[in-house]
This record gives sequence, C-alpha cells and structure tokens, in this order.
Amino acid sequence: MNGFAAVLILLGVFWTQTYALDTFVLQEPGNDFVTGTMTIHNEKNVVEVHVNSGLYSSDTIFDYYHGYIATRLFSRNACFIMKINKEYIPELQEIGRLAFERKTMKSIYSPNNVWVQFQSGHSLFGSIKEWLLYGRHIEQLCKGLPLYQLVKTQPLVKAPGCANSGIPGILGIKICEKVN
Repeated sequence: MNGFAAVLILLGVFWTQTYALDTFVLQEPGNDFVTGTMTIHNEKNVVEVHVNSGLYSSDTIFDYYHGYIATRLFSRNACFIMKINKEYIPELQEIGRLAFERKTMKSIYSPNNVWVQFQSGHSLFGSIKEWLLYGRHIEQLCKGLPLYQLVKTQPLVKAPGCANSGIPGILGIKICEKVN
C-alpha cells in the first residue's frame, strides 16, 4: 500500500508540471455545504479558487508571478490582499500535488490554516500603481471593491466574525478583523 501511495505522489508531481491547466473539485471535510473548484494555470503561475458556501462564498487568486494572494469575500463585498510568504503558503507545484492526492485518494486532508487580520476603515481602492504591483488577475477579481491589506497573525481564540477562504481541505485562510 505504501508503494501505491508513493506512485500516486510521484504522478501528482509530474502531472502538475506537464499539464498547463488543471481543475479540481474539492470539498471541505465534514461539511457537505462547502465545495470549491481550483484551477491551476501553470503557464501563468496562477491558481484560481472558487468556494461555494452560500453567503460565505469567496473567490481567491494565488498569483505566484506577482507574489500576491487576493480573496474576494462576497459576504463583505471587499477584497483582501497579502504577499505570498513561502514559510506558510505552499508553492504552486505543492498545491497541485496536494489537490491531485486529495482528488485521487479522497482521504488526504491538510489542516493547514493561515490566520490573517485586517484593520477596518483602512481600505483603499486600486489605482494603476496597485494593479501593476498586484497584476491583471487580481485586478479583475478586485477592481471597484475596497482593498484591505492582510497581516499574518497567530491563531485567534474566540475570534468572532472571522471569515474562511482559501482552498477547501488544502489551505484554509482565516480572515479576521483586528480589534483595538
């Protein structure tokens, strides 16, 4: 059985490198109401994630070329942006491998969560300068919405009003408002 898992992992690594576009349907473990699709654009170094969760749905762009992640939370009608940090955000190939394993074995689940905060009232609207920095994919996702910069934080205990985004079952992003 271990040999079979090793072969699947190797196939997942090579699979994500050879296919320029791959789409995965992912479900949040233990929650039948949260599903998502993840599309990897290897040639553009971009991952698009669409999470369907009713009022708490979100779209997220991982733009590895520009080095930013943007999440559009539909419940808040806003976009949240943070710089990709390789210490806690998996690389493009790693995300593809995890998605492939999850799709193939269905029992693989990564409990990785990144906790981030934003300061309410400190939003900006993207200008040409920001869109050049963040890239076209993030501009398409966030144009016309307030933009909030996210800062990584430690997991928050009893943090009311935090929103979930990210990639179901692979990388959760917990977005919380900073309380003064």
